[in-house]
Amino acid sequence: MSLDSPGSRNGSPRGEVHGGRRLDLAKNDALRRAALDLVAESGYDRLTVEAVAQRVGASKATIYRRWSGKAELVVDALSREKFRLVPPDTGTLRGDLRAVARHMSSRPGLRDAQVMRGLVAALPHDDELRDVFHRELMVSHLAMLTRLFDRAVARGEIRPLANTALVVSLLPSMALHQLVFAGVVPSRRFIESVIDEVVLPLVGLSAVESDTVAVLSQ
Repeated sequence: MSLDSPGSRNGSPRGEVHGGRRLDLAKNDALRRAALDLVAESGYDRLTVEAVAQRVGASKATIYRRWSGKAELVVDALSREKFRLVPPDTGTLRGDLRAVARHMSSRPGLRDAQVMRGLVAALPHDDELRDVFHRELMVSHLAMLTRLFDRAVARGEIRPLANTALVVSLLPSMALHQLVFAGVVPSRRFIESVIDEVVLPLVGLSAVESDTVAVLSQ
């Protein structure tokens, strides 16, 4: 599917100004939110322009004045959505990763996961959607996790990693595996098990050792 309209290239819905009047930006935001909410609820393939319009109380014509269809609408919504996390700083790698687990099981974190689950089936068939998914959802999360491991190295908690990218990718990869193959949003218990039983041992730590570091640093 080719999405080469001006709206998809510059991040602005086409016709931000239409017929001599500026379109209602609040309505644009409501339509974007509705599109992602519906993706989270029933998946991208089942998403329709009519369903988005009904959710907001608008007409389909309102959407088509702004976007060429559901593909351009979802790409624009993803580009503007704030999926980024503020890196936690608890003083230990385990504490930081468990703070990430708490966010992932919080209401905003669960919605992010549900949006991911709703999109994954469509990604192999839509290059632009896949690129935006990777940039807005994956790259920002991986960058945040990389910072946590870099800080742990800097404070001497763990030794420098031979392959930081591989280690950092483990937690999101296993979470995506749950989403895609098990069809469930990973629970906080699952995420914390991955942290304690896979990630920490891989970098030479145990949960007990990490907790000891936390006590000594207080």
